[in-house]
Amino acid sequence: MRSTVVALFVAGLISGCIVHTINGSSHVTGTCSGACDHYVECKPGHSDVDASRCRTECPDVFADRDSLAAYENLSCDDAVTYVDGTPRATSKR
Repeated sequence: MRSTVVALFVAGLISGCIVHTINGSSHVTGTCSGACDHYVECKPGHSDVDASRCRTECPDVFADRDSLAAYENLSCDDAVTYVDGTPRATSKR
């Protein structure tokens, strides 16, 4: 099931042409280390706890180099949303 979700996510990335660049270029490794570095750089606060959690969970989420490379190519907003989810809106009453 999880690999199907990842495959659909990667297909959406490819079809949507979501690309992130830093200073006109990006270094894509296709590794959990590279994906987690990207996540931590994008995450406000650059928390060591977030980096550790990412490195622990990454092998269970991403099945191959291509899906990791696709994640590394996400914009920062999309990379953080993919890992942390969408912030929940609060009701103002």
